[in-house]
Amino acid sequence: MATGQRLFVKVTRESLPQVKDKYPFLYLERGRLEIDDSSIKWIDSEANVVPLPVATLNALLLGPGTTVTHEAIKTATAANCAVCWVGEDSLLFYAAGFLPTADTRNLKQQIELAADPEKSVEVARRMYARRFPDADLQGKSLKEMMGMEGYRVRALYQAKAEEYQVGWKGRKFVPGKFDLGDITNQVLTASNAALYGILSSAVHSMGYSPHIGFIHSGSPLPFIYDLADLYKEELCIDLAFSLTRDMAGRYNKHKVSAAFRERVIDMDLLAKLAEDIPDMLGGKHARRRGK
Repeated sequence: MATGQRLFVKVTRESLPQVKDKYPFLYLERGRLEIDDSSIKWIDSEANVVPLPVATLNALLLGPGTTVTHEAIKTATAANCAVCWVGEDSLLFYAAGFLPTADTRNLKQQIELAADPEKSVEVARRMYARRFPDADLQGKSLKEMMGMEGYRVRALYQAKAEEYQVGWKGRKFVPGKFDLGDITNQVLTASNAALYGILSSAVHSMGYSPHIGFIHSGSPLPFIYDLADLYKEELCIDLAFSLTRDMAGRYNKHKVSAAFRERVIDMDLLAKLAEDIPDMLGGKHARRRGK
């Protein structure tokens, strides 16, 4: 085995890779996670055995029909690999396991910012500035910026529909009734949920909370939804309209999963998250002032 690969060897906290150095995720369904010689193995429904390099994974997304042993969870968390429970093909995000290796300093900073109304709006302003680089957002209230974003997204949907020559009647999603949506909405729902899974695992592993947001509220994962909006245009919206044309009226979950994963890797999402989250929360600015 080549030097540097961390497969089938004991992982220490000192040797843990950073979030940005890891492969985004593996989605698993209808099988069992077990331990084999201190490594995790996946046994699928046809009794095929696949060793999983959890030290190089950011997250395992467990879909329907999966079972996991206590030892497998221990091994995954020791390798800083988050475990998330999702619906089929990650269409719904149910839960994420908290990683004990996380540092609470990031969580404390997040709570302090969210608890201060002025600082909280400043964080939201930095997030919106990514989507409105030419706009003067100083003095804008959160409600005003949310209105700007709503208009931008509606216009974006229409522009993508025209670019890819796809019929578009608006965003529609009914929980539990995935098949009722048109192809574009199905791809949007699937890719959005997969993105939430990746972001949740990354946020947990970096020591932040998905429950403390700055724009969204009254939802289970407001900070995840805040972050997702930074990346949806490329990872979800453009993907949905481009695949709608390619799939010619028949939803193909394998094509959606492969195309989404490819975009996540091409964007180098995990590396971006390792920089973007501290930047959104003012971490880089704080370090500059401390110099």
